[in-house]
Amino acid sequence: MIQNIRKELKKLGVCCSPSSDTKSLAMGILANDLGAPDRSQGKLRFSLLYNKKQLELILTVTGALGLPRLEYSNTFVQVRLLSQATSSSSDLQHIVHEWQTQVVKTDSSPTFGDQFACTLQEADLTKSSIKLEVKCFDKYSRHIPLGEVRVSLNTLKAFESMEFCRELQKATKDTVGEVLVSLKCLPISQRIEIGLLKVKTTFLCNNAEKRIYARIDVFCNLHKQKHQKSKPKTLASMTIFNETFFFHLPEPVVWDCAVLISIYEMHPKSRQLVGQAALGKGESDNTSDHWECMMRSIQQPVAKWHPLVI
Repeated sequence: MIQNIRKELKKLGVCCSPSSDTKSLAMGILANDLGAPDRSQGKLRFSLLYNKKQLELILTVTGALGLPRLEYSNTFVQVRLLSQATSSSSDLQHIVHEWQTQVVKTDSSPTFGDQFACTLQEADLTKSSIKLEVKCFDKYSRHIPLGEVRVSLNTLKAFESMEFCRELQKATKDTVGEVLVSLKCLPISQRIEIGLLKVKTTFLCNNAEKRIYARIDVFCNLHKQKHQKSKPKTLASMTIFNETFFFHLPEPVVWDCAVLISIYEMHPKSRQLVGQAALGKGESDNTSDHWECMMRSIQQPVAKWHPLVI
């Protein structure tokens, strides 16, 4: 009981500390490393098989070994089949398929035994890869990543099952598109104007029309503003939004804020995250330059492209 109280006091101290920076919350969400261990631990066991006759890729997630013991250690594996986009940018990826294993409760060496299959042309093997990310399941908040494993499919041989037992590496993000955002500083009314102009994605579009929308969150002065949502749009390689959102800044006004833009794909009973972009001062060069340009161009919108990652 005393240990639990100490943990809660420590969390409360971090949240209430005047020196804590709320923009790190947005950047932490984007980096997906909130609560993640500094050094990834454990191994993941899985197998891959490519059936050349049926053009079918079969993945079996066997289990994990030596995961860190956390009090909320209900774990699962999120699997993504990634393909390099046909673009001038070599690091641009699109998600071909996405799966998730069952959640295994309270075990540092969980056994999953889930199997996934999909159709994949032989010519696509050279530009495809599998990303397996082990996460702690959290029903009320964000799932905490424990680490990831990536395997390039160009090493697969037809009709030959390959067994893997790989060390978990630190979880990283993939660039799946870009978002064109404009920023305007309105010091007299103590507001910031955020313009969502265009979204460029690498998602494969099938015959069925997909709808997407954006959610904008602003963090400033240890305070999270109420989020705002865009109108739904039909997903295309270049989706036009052309919407503006105004956020009032709390007293005392601090312009060193953070903006998190999340793009979601709409489903009848759920939603799927397409990608996120975080803007703020003092982060990446592109983000910092955009913020500085906004501060120099009072009451004038400044637009720039930012990577959309997941």
